[in-house]
Amino acid sequence: MQSELIFMSGFIIFILMMLAIDLGLFTKSNKPVTMKHAAVMSAVWVTMALCFYMLILNYGHLLHHIDSFAALQQINNENFHHLPLNPNNFPESLNLYSKNLALEFISGYVVEYALSVDNIFVMVLIFTAFAVDKRHYHKVLFWGIIGAILMRFGFIFVGSTLIKKFHWILYLFGAFLVYTGIEMYINRNNDKEIDPQNHKIVKFASKYFAVHPQFVGNKFFVKIDHKKMITPLFLVLLIIEGTDLVFAVDSIPAIFSITKDPYIVFFSNIFAILGLRSMFFLLVNIIDKFHYLKIGLAALLAFIGLKMLAANYVDRIGLTTGRSLLIILAILGVSIGASFVFPKKVAES
Repeated sequence: MQSELIFMSGFIIFILMMLAIDLGLFTKSNKPVTMKHAAVMSAVWVTMALCFYMLILNYGHLLHHIDSFAALQQINNENFHHLPLNPNNFPESLNLYSKNLALEFISGYVVEYALSVDNIFVMVLIFTAFAVDKRHYHKVLFWGIIGAILMRFGFIFVGSTLIKKFHWILYLFGAFLVYTGIEMYINRNNDKEIDPQNHKIVKFASKYFAVHPQFVGNKFFVKIDHKKMITPLFLVLLIIEGTDLVFAVDSIPAIFSITKDPYIVFFSNIFAILGLRSMFFLLVNIIDKFHYLKIGLAALLAFIGLKMLAANYVDRIGLTTGRSLLIILAILGVSIGASFVFPKKVAES
Protein backbone atom coordinates (compact mmCIF):
# COMPACT_ATOMS: atom_id res chain seq x y z
CA MET A 1 0.00 0.00 0.00
CA GLN A 2 2.87 2.37 0.81
CA SER A 3 4.58 1.85 -2.56
CA GLU A 4 1.22 2.37 -4.30
CA LEU A 5 0.76 5.68 -2.46
CA ILE A 6 4.30 6.80 -3.32
CA PHE A 7 3.80 5.88 -7.00
CA MET A 8 0.52 7.81 -7.31
CA SER A 9 1.74 10.79 -5.26
CA GLY A 10 4.89 11.05 -7.36
CA PHE A 11 2.87 10.98 -10.56
CA ILE A 12 0.43 13.66 -9.41
CA ILE A 13 3.25 15.92 -8.14
CA PHE A 14 5.04 15.53 -11.48
CA ILE A 15 1.90 16.47 -13.43
CA LEU A 16 1.24 19.50 -11.22
CA MET A 17 4.83 20.70 -11.67
CA MET A 18 4.61 20.37 -15.45
CA LEU A 19 1.31 22.24 -15.54
CA ALA A 20 2.68 25.01 -13.32
CA ILE A 21 5.73 25.43 -15.55
CA ASP A 22 3.55 25.38 -18.65
CA LEU A 23 1.15 28.01 -17.29
CA GLY A 24 3.99 30.26 -16.16
CA LEU A 25 5.79 30.13 -19.51
CA PHE A 26 2.80 30.95 -21.68
CA THR A 27 0.86 33.34 -19.45
CA LYS A 28 3.74 35.79 -19.28
CA SER A 29 4.30 35.96 -23.04
CA ASN A 30 0.58 36.00 -24.01
CA LYS A 31 1.52 35.28 -27.63
CA PRO A 32 0.07 32.76 -30.09
CA VAL A 33 1.77 29.35 -29.86
CA THR A 34 3.87 28.74 -32.97
CA MET A 35 3.85 25.44 -34.86
CA LYS A 36 7.56 25.02 -34.06
CA HIS A 37 6.99 25.33 -30.33
CA ALA A 38 3.94 23.05 -30.57
CA ALA A 39 6.07 20.42 -32.33
CA VAL A 40 8.70 20.63 -29.59
CA MET A 41 6.11 20.35 -26.82
CA SER A 42 4.38 17.46 -28.58
CA ALA A 43 7.71 15.65 -28.80
CA VAL A 44 8.34 16.36 -25.10
CA TRP A 45 4.99 14.89 -24.02
CA VAL A 46 5.38 11.82 -26.24
CA THR A 47 8.89 11.31 -24.86
CA MET A 48 7.56 11.58 -21.30
CA ALA A 49 4.89 8.99 -22.09
CA LEU A 50 7.57 6.64 -23.43
CA CYS A 51 9.69 7.23 -20.31
CA PHE A 52 6.66 6.40 -18.18
CA TYR A 53 6.25 3.22 -20.24
CA MET A 54 9.80 2.25 -19.26
CA LEU A 55 9.04 3.10 -15.64
CA ILE A 56 6.05 0.75 -15.60
CA LEU A 57 8.03 -1.89 -17.45
CA ASN A 58 10.63 -1.96 -14.68
CA TYR A 59 8.64 -0.93 -11.60
CA GLY A 60 5.02 -1.64 -12.49
CA HIS A 61 4.71 -4.17 -9.66
CA LEU A 62 5.03 -1.32 -7.14
CA LEU A 63 1.76 0.13 -8.37
CA HIS A 64 -0.21 -2.54 -6.48
CA HIS A 65 2.54 -3.47 -4.01
CA ILE A 66 2.97 -6.96 -5.46
CA ASP A 67 5.45 -8.76 -3.21
CA SER A 68 4.27 -12.36 -3.53
CA PHE A 69 2.78 -14.74 -6.06
CA ALA A 70 -0.54 -14.70 -4.18
CA ALA A 71 -0.73 -10.91 -4.51
CA LEU A 72 0.18 -11.14 -8.20
CA GLN A 73 -2.49 -13.77 -8.82
CA GLN A 74 -5.09 -11.62 -7.06
CA ILE A 75 -4.29 -8.55 -9.21
CA ASN A 76 -4.24 -10.73 -12.32
CA ASN A 77 -7.79 -11.88 -11.56
CA GLU A 78 -9.16 -8.55 -10.30
CA ASN A 79 -8.07 -6.62 -13.40
CA PHE A 80 -8.82 -9.43 -15.89
CA HIS A 81 -5.26 -9.63 -17.25
CA HIS A 82 -5.63 -13.38 -18.04
CA LEU A 83 -1.87 -13.91 -17.87
CA PRO A 84 -0.49 -17.49 -17.77
CA LEU A 85 1.37 -17.09 -14.47
CA ASN A 86 3.78 -19.74 -13.22
CA PRO A 87 3.39 -20.37 -9.46
CA ASN A 88 6.79 -22.04 -9.42
CA ASN A 89 8.60 -19.01 -10.83
CA PHE A 90 7.52 -15.75 -9.20
CA PRO A 91 10.24 -13.53 -10.81
CA GLU A 92 9.30 -14.75 -14.30
CA SER A 93 5.58 -14.23 -13.63
CA LEU A 94 6.24 -10.75 -12.24
CA ASN A 95 8.28 -9.88 -15.32
CA LEU A 96 5.44 -11.08 -17.57
CA TYR A 97 2.98 -8.97 -15.59
CA SER A 98 5.14 -5.83 -15.83
CA LYS A 99 5.60 -6.27 -19.59
CA ASN A 100 1.86 -6.66 -20.11
CA LEU A 101 1.08 -3.69 -17.86
CA ALA A 102 3.50 -1.49 -19.83
CA LEU A 103 1.95 -2.65 -23.11
CA GLU A 104 -1.52 -1.86 -21.78
CA PHE A 105 -0.37 1.63 -20.84
CA ILE A 106 1.18 2.44 -24.23
CA SER A 107 -1.77 0.90 -26.11
CA GLY A 108 -4.24 2.94 -24.06
CA TYR A 109 -2.15 6.04 -24.59
CA VAL A 110 -2.13 5.58 -28.38
CA VAL A 111 -5.90 5.00 -28.48
CA GLU A 112 -6.67 8.03 -26.27
CA TYR A 113 -4.22 10.24 -28.18
CA ALA A 114 -5.74 9.21 -31.50
CA LEU A 115 -9.33 9.71 -30.36
CA SER A 116 -8.43 13.17 -29.05
CA VAL A 117 -7.77 14.25 -32.66
CA ASP A 118 -11.52 14.17 -33.24
CA ASN A 119 -11.80 16.53 -30.29
CA ILE A 120 -9.45 18.93 -32.10
CA PHE A 121 -11.85 19.14 -35.08
CA VAL A 122 -14.57 20.38 -32.72
CA MET A 123 -12.26 22.75 -30.82
CA VAL A 124 -11.30 24.46 -34.07
CA LEU A 125 -14.99 24.96 -34.87
CA ILE A 126 -15.63 26.40 -31.40
CA PHE A 127 -12.75 28.89 -31.51
CA THR A 128 -13.70 29.94 -35.05
CA ALA A 129 -17.41 30.34 -34.28
CA PHE A 130 -16.69 32.58 -31.27
CA ALA A 131 -13.89 34.46 -33.07
CA VAL A 132 -11.43 33.85 -30.22
CA ASP A 133 -8.09 35.62 -30.55
CA LYS A 134 -5.33 33.06 -31.17
CA ARG A 135 -3.34 34.59 -28.31
CA HIS A 136 -5.97 33.28 -25.89
CA TYR A 137 -6.20 29.72 -27.23
CA HIS A 138 -3.60 28.46 -24.78
CA LYS A 139 -5.30 29.81 -21.66
CA VAL A 140 -8.66 28.30 -22.61
CA LEU A 141 -7.09 24.93 -23.44
CA PHE A 142 -4.96 24.95 -20.28
CA TRP A 143 -7.92 25.39 -17.92
CA GLY A 144 -10.02 23.12 -20.11
CA ILE A 145 -7.47 20.36 -19.63
CA ILE A 146 -7.47 20.89 -15.85
CA GLY A 147 -11.23 20.34 -15.87
CA ALA A 148 -10.85 17.34 -18.19
CA ILE A 149 -8.36 15.69 -15.82
CA LEU A 150 -10.75 16.06 -12.87
CA MET A 151 -13.71 14.71 -14.88
CA ARG A 152 -11.73 11.77 -16.26
CA PHE A 153 -10.51 10.90 -12.76
CA GLY A 154 -14.09 10.51 -11.59
CA PHE A 155 -15.27 8.65 -14.70
CA ILE A 156 -12.40 6.18 -14.63
CA PHE A 157 -12.73 5.06 -11.04
CA VAL A 158 -16.54 4.91 -11.21
CA GLY A 159 -16.24 2.87 -14.42
CA SER A 160 -13.65 0.56 -12.86
CA THR A 161 -15.88 -0.05 -9.84
CA LEU A 162 -18.88 -0.84 -12.05
CA ILE A 163 -16.84 -3.28 -14.16
CA LYS A 164 -15.57 -5.15 -11.12
CA LYS A 165 -19.10 -5.46 -9.70
CA PHE A 166 -20.98 -5.93 -12.97
CA HIS A 167 -18.63 -7.51 -15.52
CA TRP A 168 -21.44 -7.70 -18.08
CA ILE A 169 -21.31 -3.90 -18.44
CA LEU A 170 -18.29 -4.42 -20.72
CA TYR A 171 -20.64 -5.85 -23.36
CA LEU A 172 -22.71 -2.66 -23.20
CA PHE A 173 -19.52 -0.63 -23.64
CA GLY A 174 -18.57 -2.79 -26.61
CA ALA A 175 -21.95 -2.44 -28.32
CA PHE A 176 -21.88 1.32 -27.72
CA LEU A 177 -18.42 1.66 -29.28
CA VAL A 178 -19.41 -0.34 -32.37
CA TYR A 179 -22.50 1.89 -32.73
CA THR A 180 -20.36 5.03 -32.26
CA GLY A 181 -17.85 3.81 -34.86
CA ILE A 182 -20.61 3.17 -37.41
CA GLU A 183 -22.19 6.56 -36.68
CA MET A 184 -18.82 8.32 -37.03
CA TYR A 185 -18.28 6.66 -40.42
CA ILE A 186 -21.75 7.61 -41.68
CA ASN A 187 -21.40 11.24 -40.53
CA ARG A 188 -17.70 11.63 -41.41
CA ASN A 189 -18.38 14.30 -44.04
CA ASN A 190 -20.99 16.24 -42.11
CA ASP A 191 -19.39 19.45 -40.88
CA LYS A 192 -21.18 20.57 -37.75
CA GLU A 193 -21.82 24.29 -37.46
CA ILE A 194 -21.78 26.02 -34.10
CA ASP A 195 -24.18 28.89 -33.49
CA PRO A 196 -22.76 31.00 -30.64
CA GLN A 197 -26.10 32.64 -29.87
CA ASN A 198 -28.18 29.48 -29.73
CA HIS A 199 -25.69 27.07 -28.16
CA LYS A 200 -27.22 25.23 -25.18
CA ILE A 201 -24.37 26.13 -22.82
CA VAL A 202 -24.53 29.80 -23.85
CA LYS A 203 -28.28 29.87 -23.20
CA PHE A 204 -27.84 28.17 -19.82
CA ALA A 205 -25.07 30.55 -18.73
CA SER A 206 -27.00 33.59 -19.93
CA LYS A 207 -30.01 32.50 -17.91
CA TYR A 208 -28.21 32.12 -14.58
CA PHE A 209 -25.19 34.44 -14.89
CA ALA A 210 -24.45 37.98 -15.99
CA VAL A 211 -22.63 37.72 -19.32
CA HIS A 212 -20.49 40.52 -20.70
CA PRO A 213 -21.18 41.00 -24.43
CA GLN A 214 -17.53 41.43 -25.45
CA PHE A 215 -14.14 39.82 -24.90
CA VAL A 216 -11.97 41.57 -22.32
CA GLY A 217 -8.45 40.47 -23.25
CA ASN A 218 -7.78 37.02 -21.82
CA LYS A 219 -10.04 37.48 -18.79
CA PHE A 220 -12.69 34.96 -17.83
CA PHE A 221 -14.40 37.38 -15.44
CA VAL A 222 -14.81 41.14 -15.35
CA LYS A 223 -16.27 43.56 -12.80
CA ILE A 224 -18.43 46.41 -14.13
CA ASP A 225 -20.31 48.78 -11.82
CA HIS A 226 -19.48 46.49 -8.89
CA LYS A 227 -21.13 43.60 -10.72
CA LYS A 228 -19.11 40.48 -11.56
CA MET A 229 -19.73 39.16 -15.06
CA ILE A 230 -18.45 36.23 -17.10
CA THR A 231 -16.87 36.99 -20.47
CA PRO A 232 -17.38 35.22 -23.82
CA LEU A 233 -13.96 33.61 -23.26
CA PHE A 234 -15.34 31.85 -20.18
CA LEU A 235 -18.32 30.68 -22.24
CA VAL A 236 -15.87 29.15 -24.70
CA LEU A 237 -14.14 27.38 -21.80
CA LEU A 238 -17.48 25.96 -20.63
CA ILE A 239 -18.23 24.68 -24.14
CA ILE A 240 -14.76 23.09 -24.38
CA GLU A 241 -15.44 21.33 -21.06
CA GLY A 242 -18.84 20.19 -22.30
CA THR A 243 -17.25 18.86 -25.47
CA ASP A 244 -14.69 16.86 -23.51
CA LEU A 245 -17.50 15.41 -21.41
CA VAL A 246 -19.11 14.09 -24.60
CA PHE A 247 -15.81 12.69 -25.90
CA ALA A 248 -15.09 11.03 -22.56
CA VAL A 249 -18.20 8.92 -23.08
CA ASP A 250 -16.41 7.32 -26.08
CA SER A 251 -12.80 7.32 -24.89
CA ILE A 252 -13.26 5.90 -21.38
CA PRO A 253 -15.11 2.74 -22.54
CA ALA A 254 -12.56 2.40 -25.36
CA ILE A 255 -9.60 2.17 -23.03
CA PHE A 256 -11.38 -0.32 -20.78
CA SER A 257 -11.18 -2.72 -23.72
CA ILE A 258 -7.40 -2.57 -23.40
CA THR A 259 -6.96 -2.60 -19.62
CA LYS A 260 -9.22 -2.88 -16.59
CA ASP A 261 -6.55 -1.55 -14.23
CA PRO A 262 -7.89 1.87 -13.13
CA TYR A 263 -4.40 3.26 -12.57
CA ILE A 264 -3.25 2.39 -16.09
CA VAL A 265 -6.48 3.82 -17.52
CA PHE A 266 -5.85 7.02 -15.55
CA PHE A 267 -2.16 7.32 -16.50
CA SER A 268 -2.76 6.79 -20.23
CA ASN A 269 -5.68 9.25 -20.20
CA ILE A 270 -3.70 11.94 -18.41
CA PHE A 271 -0.72 11.73 -20.77
CA ALA A 272 -3.04 11.85 -23.79
CA ILE A 273 -4.94 14.86 -22.39
CA LEU A 274 -1.74 16.72 -21.51
CA GLY A 275 -0.44 16.18 -25.02
CA LEU A 276 -3.72 17.31 -26.56
CA ARG A 277 -2.99 21.02 -26.16
CA SER A 278 0.34 20.94 -27.99
CA MET A 279 -1.13 18.64 -30.64
CA PHE A 280 -3.95 21.15 -31.17
CA PHE A 281 -1.47 23.92 -32.00
CA LEU A 282 0.48 21.53 -34.20
CA LEU A 283 -2.56 20.45 -36.24
CA VAL A 284 -4.88 23.48 -36.07
CA ASN A 285 -3.84 24.77 -39.49
CA ILE A 286 -3.53 21.40 -41.23
CA ILE A 287 -6.29 19.35 -39.59
CA ASP A 288 -8.36 19.33 -42.81
CA LYS A 289 -5.57 17.47 -44.62
CA PHE A 290 -6.28 14.35 -42.52
CA HIS A 291 -9.58 13.74 -44.30
CA TYR A 292 -9.39 9.93 -43.98
CA LEU A 293 -8.56 10.01 -40.28
CA LYS A 294 -12.22 9.95 -39.23
CA ILE A 295 -12.64 6.71 -41.17
CA GLY A 296 -9.63 5.36 -39.29
CA LEU A 297 -11.06 6.46 -35.94
CA ALA A 298 -14.41 4.90 -36.84
CA ALA A 299 -12.66 1.62 -37.66
CA LEU A 300 -10.65 1.90 -34.44
CA LEU A 301 -13.79 2.30 -32.31
CA ALA A 302 -15.49 -0.58 -34.12
CA PHE A 303 -12.42 -2.83 -33.62
CA ILE A 304 -12.24 -1.98 -29.91
CA GLY A 305 -15.98 -2.52 -29.49
CA LEU A 306 -15.89 -5.89 -31.24
CA LYS A 307 -12.94 -6.91 -29.08
CA MET A 308 -15.00 -6.15 -25.96
CA LEU A 309 -17.99 -8.07 -27.30
CA ALA A 310 -15.76 -11.06 -28.08
CA ALA A 311 -13.92 -10.91 -24.75
CA ASN A 312 -14.39 -14.66 -24.11
CA TYR A 313 -12.69 -15.54 -27.40
CA VAL A 314 -9.87 -12.97 -27.46
CA ASP A 315 -7.40 -15.21 -25.63
CA ARG A 316 -8.35 -18.25 -27.70
CA ILE A 317 -7.56 -16.55 -31.01
CA GLY A 318 -4.31 -15.11 -29.65
CA LEU A 319 -5.33 -11.45 -29.75
CA THR A 320 -2.80 -10.37 -27.13
CA THR A 321 -2.24 -6.80 -25.94
CA GLY A 322 0.82 -6.54 -28.21
CA ARG A 323 -1.05 -7.72 -31.29
CA SER A 324 -3.96 -5.40 -30.51
CA LEU A 325 -1.48 -2.51 -30.37
CA LEU A 326 -0.13 -3.46 -33.81
CA ILE A 327 -3.65 -3.52 -35.25
CA ILE A 328 -4.41 -0.12 -33.69
CA LEU A 329 -1.21 1.38 -35.13
CA ALA A 330 -1.96 -0.18 -38.54
CA ILE A 331 -5.47 1.33 -38.63
CA LEU A 332 -4.16 4.79 -37.73
CA GLY A 333 -1.15 4.49 -40.05
CA VAL A 334 -3.27 3.51 -43.06
CA SER A 335 -5.80 6.31 -42.50
CA ILE A 336 -3.09 8.97 -42.07
CA GLY A 337 -1.04 7.63 -44.99
CA ALA A 338 -4.09 7.53 -47.26
CA SER A 339 -4.80 11.18 -46.42
CA PHE A 340 -1.43 12.18 -47.89
CA VAL A 341 -1.32 9.70 -50.77
CA PHE A 342 -4.86 10.65 -51.86
CA PRO A 343 -5.15 14.35 -50.95
CA LYS A 344 -8.55 15.97 -50.67
CA LYS A 345 -9.68 17.54 -53.93
CA VAL A 346 -10.29 21.28 -53.75
CA ALA A 347 -13.70 22.22 -55.12
CA GLU A 348 -13.45 24.47 -58.14
CA SER A 349 -15.18 27.84 -57.80
